[in-house]
Amino acid sequence: MVFYPPPWVPKLPFDPPDSITIGEFMRTEVYGRQPIAKSRNPYTCGITGKTFTTAESFERTEDLAKALAKTMGWEPNVDSPWDKVIGVFSFNTIDYIPVLQAVHRLSGIASPANIAYSAEELEHQLKSSGAKALFTCMPVLETALKAAKGAGIPEDKVFIMDLAYHSQKPTFKTVDDLIALGRSLPELEHLRWTKGQGARQVAYLCYSSGTSGLPKAVMISHRNVIANVMQYCFYESVGRKKAGVDTQVELGLLPFSHIYGLVVVAHSGAWRGDEVIILPKFELNEYLQAIERFKINHLLVVPPIIIRMLSAKDVCKKYDLSSVRLLFSGAAPTGKETVEELLRLYPTWKVGQGYGMTESATVVCTTSEDDIVQGTSGSLAPATRAKVIDQEGKEITDYNTPGELLIQSPSVVLGYLNNERATAEAFIYDEDGRWLKTGDEVIVTKSPLGNEHFTIVDRLKELIKVKGHQVAPAELEAHLLTHPAVDDCAVISVPDDRDGEVPKAFVVTPASMSSRKDEDMRAEILKHVQNHKAHYKWLKGGIEFIDIIPKSPSGKILRRLLRDREREARRKNGSKL
Repeated sequence: MVFYPPPWVPKLPFDPPDSITIGEFMRTEVYGRQPIAKSRNPYTCGITGKTFTTAESFERTEDLAKALAKTMGWEPNVDSPWDKVIGVFSFNTIDYIPVLQAVHRLSGIASPANIAYSAEELEHQLKSSGAKALFTCMPVLETALKAAKGAGIPEDKVFIMDLAYHSQKPTFKTVDDLIALGRSLPELEHLRWTKGQGARQVAYLCYSSGTSGLPKAVMISHRNVIANVMQYCFYESVGRKKAGVDTQVELGLLPFSHIYGLVVVAHSGAWRGDEVIILPKFELNEYLQAIERFKINHLLVVPPIIIRMLSAKDVCKKYDLSSVRLLFSGAAPTGKETVEELLRLYPTWKVGQGYGMTESATVVCTTSEDDIVQGTSGSLAPATRAKVIDQEGKEITDYNTPGELLIQSPSVVLGYLNNERATAEAFIYDEDGRWLKTGDEVIVTKSPLGNEHFTIVDRLKELIKVKGHQVAPAELEAHLLTHPAVDDCAVISVPDDRDGEVPKAFVVTPASMSSRKDEDMRAEILKHVQNHKAHYKWLKGGIEFIDIIPKSPSGKILRRLLRDREREARRKNGSKL
């Protein structure tokens, strides 16, 4: 049984263009964007208020492209895109998207990196992507320089994103320096793309663990992003029109290195003429101050932010949040009880959820303002088809029956860079074509209005999601095994009030360590992870020493048995999680 968007969901007015860059799509009204004259300033710093008009933002992108061409020796229509790759390792700034689109203007590729990465993790991404330059910011410069050196990027190819609220003066070239250089340079020649090049050519290399294994570079084409911006915006246009909303102010807190922040917030917001209020990271008072100061209407968040608001109700009450009309949560499911508690605090808000993944770049289904069913992730986006299959691969045709979600969409990505095996494992082919295997278990239900809604029941894949960030157990296990006190190990997720999920390790110690105290070994192993991994990968769920790691005859770790063991232990301890 193939599932489709509800009848009320508008069809895309035309096929997403396949021969232009994302930047051209964003700045050309012919493709359906909000008229520039009616658009708000696309990106505004939520701390200083610094901003640029839409036209100024486009000019900065063009000047950046000219400066990159001069500094890097790149030309728009010369050499392969793989010779023109930049890494971006920075907090959100108002120039983040212009930097990304500047390299696209030269027919290059951008690879955004998680700001929480350690130097070793960033170095891996820079090497894997083939980055020739790195844009970063002062608070993480030390990490960036160490990674750049390891990846062979010279210091004169490291550029600084301007954080107006950061007082330390950089000694490296800044984005503003590059823009000043670009203004003095001649115009670039136009890109000469062939038919279908936008569908074939990679725009972003974003890193994901897919359905299992270590992080892999997901090849996201220009058309993938263009398609999803259209899908998400046309879906949302129905509710906005009924609410009398033309343009609005939305929150730009989610990291633009994450596919949710990159496509749903940064690109979709600007394309429909909204103003995106940029915050570098979540700090409760700054977040609340920004909502009050800029009268933000649309909050795009992750579940831990909702949980933090609920745990700090007295703080929230000190701020005027009456401008908010819609809160959208993604990256991980938000429980029905959590949403209901939030609505008791803010009864006039509409709260919805959506579902997507890096490999679908981004939105697969989302919630309409007119058809909210708490606990579900809403209905399919335009031009999206879905199937649900059981463990034997047979199609499920009944509602309320769990199975793995398969999807087709023009936003589904090209595959994984230099990893044919992982790409092959991510897709399945049948008489209806090529389907992305999400690795997520869902049930399909009907809302009171008769629309099909998708609820994410559980992840079939082994990923752990900490505040929406993906953590691969295999990566942590490989690192743990380098410690002398670890003979064998397995990592699972355990529930956490603040972060949603956190990693927990089960460790088998070697006989040579039998005389050592568990407390001492536990402290050493925890420190071993903290010294080398991003903070969201730390073993906040703890370490439990056991005699043997359960495995199948083929050697596969049976994490399901460990999760069952953990649930039973928590039940006996009276935990509600």
